[in-house]
Amino acid sequence: MKKSLCLILALLILLTAFGIYLYKWKSPTPPDEEIADDTVEEGEEEEEVELTYSDSVDWDKFRGQGITINVYNWGEYISVDEGEDEFDTNREFEKLTGINVNYSTFATNEELYAKLKGGGTKYDIIVPSDYMLSRMINEGMLEKLDLSNIPNVEYMDETIDTSYDPTGEYSVPYMWGVVGIIYNTKMIDENDDLETWDILWDAKYTGSILMFSSPRDAFGVAEKKLGYSYNTEDPEELAAAAEELKRQKPLVQAYVADEVFDKMGGGEAALAVYYAGDAITMMEDNPDLGFVVPREGTNIYTDAMCIPKDAPHKEAAEMYINFMCETKVALANCEYTCYSTPHTEAYKYLDEETQTSYSYPDEEVKAKGEVYHALSDPASKILDEHWTDIMSSGNSSPWTVVIFIFVCVAAIVGINVYKHFKKKKIELEKVENLHEE
Repeated sequence: MKKSLCLILALLILLTAFGIYLYKWKSPTPPDEEIADDTVEEGEEEEEVELTYSDSVDWDKFRGQGITINVYNWGEYISVDEGEDEFDTNREFEKLTGINVNYSTFATNEELYAKLKGGGTKYDIIVPSDYMLSRMINEGMLEKLDLSNIPNVEYMDETIDTSYDPTGEYSVPYMWGVVGIIYNTKMIDENDDLETWDILWDAKYTGSILMFSSPRDAFGVAEKKLGYSYNTEDPEELAAAAEELKRQKPLVQAYVADEVFDKMGGGEAALAVYYAGDAITMMEDNPDLGFVVPREGTNIYTDAMCIPKDAPHKEAAEMYINFMCETKVALANCEYTCYSTPHTEAYKYLDEETQTSYSYPDEEVKAKGEVYHALSDPASKILDEHWTDIMSSGNSSPWTVVIFIFVCVAAIVGINVYKHFKKKKIELEKVENLHEE
């Protein structure tokens, strides 16, 4: 009897367990969990839908007219497809509008200025930095923009300092950022103070320092090191900055622009002064690199899109500027270049890590930052003369002097040895002649 009861009880337990198993196996996911999953998926889809082109303008207005616009921008400063199906800005503009883009690049603001002053190619879009843009406005080199053709300008961050274009009639911000020092952790002394411009004058790093090839930027580093304003026009302060740059020159490996990518990426230099956006790109490629903004303060710059005077296709150029201000395009460009976007909507789509990176410095850095303004003609002339003098003075490395001295000494020794053996040879010939007689 007891055995029968035990068997019945065991059977009931097994049947109960099996029933629970079947219930759980067949039961669907709780409704609230399904809704949560669907909500995430719908949110992702809505984000994709949102990042389409707006109908802010008639994108087909110039289609079929065979228009080509000439765009002149900085190198490495726009999203391109490098074979991994990335967003290609110019190609997408051509597909959307039917307008062809002839795209070329420059390395410094001074190169851009000289190119425009020299005539030749007629550009429709240029992207100068703040101080050069201001200079071009003062010299009548830019067209006023018809902002009714650029409705996307409404997304520009109003906190960006645009004092270089006080009325906002000549330009639309493209990117902004800060200047700092890129360093190779494998090549610097970990005990050194890197948060100061003084490190770029440390003889310990002779032949391993990269400096700006742009005179205004190079002077800016020396000026901030000395505690001066980036916009000083005091002849004595400009002369003092020039002396600092002369004193630094023997330590400098090279004065660079885009060459900094290969040199720092390849471990050819320990220190380089450059832009935060490019520093982030280089750090992604080389994990040995780091970046710091010196505590003395730094340059906060803005590069902006403008139309040169007498541009062949002004309205098509304005359409290009409006396209660059589309949320989808602004986001692609800032993610590709790692520079700071002034586009308020594009910024919202950046991940938290990017929003808190060197591309978007904190208030302390901003408070110590300074924007370049155009110098007066007399001050510009003084700066240019100093720069010419710096570039033509001395050699870029003290090792060159050492090698030169070594070669000279070797040459003198060689000449003396040659004379000695020649004299000996003559004396031997005289002795042999005497014996023959």
